[in-house]
Amino acid sequence: MSQLPLGPDSRTETLRRLQPLLVQRFGHIRRAAAERRAPEWTLVQGVIGARTKSEISNAATDRLLTRFKTWEGVAEAPIDELHDALATQTYPNVAAERLKASLTDLVARRGSVDLSHLETMATEAAMDWLEQLPGVGRKIAAGVMNASTLDRPVLVLDSHHRRILQRMGLVPAKADTARAYAAIMPVMPPEWRAADYDEHHLLMKKVGQTWCRPARPDCANCVAQSLCATGRGENPKATAAAR
Repeated sequence: MSQLPLGPDSRTETLRRLQPLLVQRFGHIRRAAAERRAPEWTLVQGVIGARTKSEISNAATDRLLTRFKTWEGVAEAPIDELHDALATQTYPNVAAERLKASLTDLVARRGSVDLSHLETMATEAAMDWLEQLPGVGRKIAAGVMNASTLDRPVLVLDSHHRRILQRMGLVPAKADTARAYAAIMPVMPPEWRAADYDEHHLLMKKVGQTWCRPARPDCANCVAQSLCATGRGENPKATAAAR
């Protein structure tokens, strides 16, 4: 017996309705074309950026290139010099070790710190390739593909963004980043371009920093309350399970 088509997923419309609410509250957050960095820069920024504000990691990434001249110079630098160069990061020792491991492996694979081959690869294949590098998971891979000059329509999920999606009931409540990504990507509005994905992520970070904090979310004042299972007093686990 043939099955009837299930029709569009309601989560797509939720995301469409959510975006203008966030823009109305926070204004547009759009990355100008001139602000998009090379994929190699974006990779380094992602690898060293754990638990550190973006502007601090951005400055540290620029300092690395100024100090060591090339990314190959960064890869070859003694680990204690990398520790010193990354002193502003929340976990400088961890950042230095992960960066050296990822860049060393990239040089071994490509002969230099070069990601130009990703330009001709399909997005998912490129992300899978990036995730073979030490210290690179789905979040960093998505960042390289979306926020760099590669400009691909993929969603970056940090802890803020994933937490909000879980509380809204849009992804499974206990999903890690990779599973949350797999759950939400198929229902992203098909008309959204790479810049829309980027802006959506930056806006959702604002929500996570403003209302949807890890402890005691301020649902009553959140602009997304009407679209959120938690905000409506529902069980987000049950909402996600019903998908």
